[in-house]
Amino acid sequence: MDTEITYLGKVIRVDSSTVEVEVSDDIPSAAPIINGRLYKIGQIGTFVKMPMGNITTYGIVSSVSNTPGKTDDTKLSQIVGSRFLSVQLVGEKIGDDDFEKGIGTYPTINDEVHLVIEKDLFDIYGEKDAGSIEIGKHSSSDNLSVYVDIHKLILRHCAILGSTGSGKSNTTVSILKAILNDYDGSRVILVDPHGEYASAFPDAKVLKINDTSDPLYIPFWLMNFDELAFFLVGAKPTDDQKPEHRFLRELITNYKKENFQLKSGDVNPVYITADSPIPFNVRKLWYEMNWWLNATFSDSTKDKQTKDTAKILNDDNGDPQIGNYDELKPAVFEPYPMNNTAPFKSKHIEFYSYEKKLLSRLKDSRFDFMFNPGDYKDESSLKDLHNLLNDWIGSESKLAILDLSGVPFEVLDIAIGLITRFVYDSMFWGRNESYTGKNRPILLAYEEAHSYLNKNDNNSYSKSAVERIFKEGRKFGVGALVISQRPSEISETILAQIGTLIALRLTNSGDQSIVKSSSPDNLNSLIDLLPSLRIGEAVIVGESIKIPSRIRVKLNNPRPNSEDPDLVECWSKAHEVSEENYKPVVTKIREQKL
Repeated sequence: MDTEITYLGKVIRVDSSTVEVEVSDDIPSAAPIINGRLYKIGQIGTFVKMPMGNITTYGIVSSVSNTPGKTDDTKLSQIVGSRFLSVQLVGEKIGDDDFEKGIGTYPTINDEVHLVIEKDLFDIYGEKDAGSIEIGKHSSSDNLSVYVDIHKLILRHCAILGSTGSGKSNTTVSILKAILNDYDGSRVILVDPHGEYASAFPDAKVLKINDTSDPLYIPFWLMNFDELAFFLVGAKPTDDQKPEHRFLRELITNYKKENFQLKSGDVNPVYITADSPIPFNVRKLWYEMNWWLNATFSDSTKDKQTKDTAKILNDDNGDPQIGNYDELKPAVFEPYPMNNTAPFKSKHIEFYSYEKKLLSRLKDSRFDFMFNPGDYKDESSLKDLHNLLNDWIGSESKLAILDLSGVPFEVLDIAIGLITRFVYDSMFWGRNESYTGKNRPILLAYEEAHSYLNKNDNNSYSKSAVERIFKEGRKFGVGALVISQRPSEISETILAQIGTLIALRLTNSGDQSIVKSSSPDNLNSLIDLLPSLRIGEAVIVGESIKIPSRIRVKLNNPRPNSEDPDLVECWSKAHEVSEENYKPVVTKIREQKL
């Protein structure tokens, strides 16, 4: 076989994962033409094969040198004119069976090494089947499509990583379009913090904060009690011994139990707790706290200070000034004197901080999408959670884009956390239903993941919710995709659970090391290529692909709105100068609305 045109050389050293190859001096050319195609010998990242009877072992070239590596043989190291390749072993093919990752039979000294030509690549990657999608073309062959196992890609979770301008958004669009076009029953939710992807998916259901036609609502009452207490009044679970914390839990539980008759179906009040996702009027909660904080009573004893003994002040018409919680108007009480006579001051001053914080939250317009969620506002609203679920994961459109571009950064964490937890809960409790759960899995895609899944943020609700998806989602049909330009900032728990990595150009050494350490396949030579990848080119490693590969992703049209502005064109033309120009900009800053 050493006379074949594909012959490269012989093995001179073998260890558990790599082999050293001495390239033959008899090769007629460093760039042989085989079947009309030019192949360059010794290109980093290219494949070679080592046939041993009916077993063919495959490897990837990781380094090229004119001296052999890791040897004490001084004679070999002094050879002049020889070339040596270091090859990392990746898998083998036995007879006519399919290619498999992993090595069962290792090559030995003097075994032949051959170039892998296009026919061999087709044998490795195979043809598209019912369980795969095309992710791109192999970098060494425009005719060779690279496929990934859709089951492992989704349910073992995946990540798209790359520096700004490397082609992350285009790669995301390619993968999602391949899924949506090939599978009629697919379901995808794309969390889009910057509102970039609606233009790339004209048929998607786009829900946007503050949108007039398809608004995105995230009701505050979806939170469990600990989340709600922290969000409303800054309370922590360790505060459960404080009387105001116990009172808050009691009030919320009672309000939810009053609303057991719901449009999604009646709920047995016995099973309702402060954690149950049941609507209630949060303004009524504030009103009740304000009432007990400011009321005056006919008795000074705390146990006898009840609503029956309260001294509400009448207005000029003789009507009691009971206030209005929907208008955040408190009740007015008779003022208490300073000489310790009736009416007496309330003994519930512990509610002071809770009441002030809650009122501040309710008056903050940035939280309107949570406190005033349209038809999901409270128990008297027209819609319930089954309508919300249908909008997100049950509509005719297989892709729902949740556009959070109108959400201030301070609120982004809780918004994404609620979205994630609600979808996960729906899949968990509906896991045996025919139309959802394990019978119709879902993919949750998180754009700009480093912004809210930061490993250094220990109080992040979104991180906790997404980590749960990565740890447990597979069992209930929930897969996750994270898209980020700074993998070094992402939660280590999430990185550890990623089954497939799609890494585009990464120039930061810290980010490269994270990818290298998180890679499911120990193929450092491919990861070392990250700084030199072209735009739209990626290295993909992991469970979903037969062999780690360097691929090119096609350019999609229409594209997401993530491209750079045309600086030269913008700076080449003159612009009208007027202080009036910036008035609407300042207004948007103040209102926090686009």
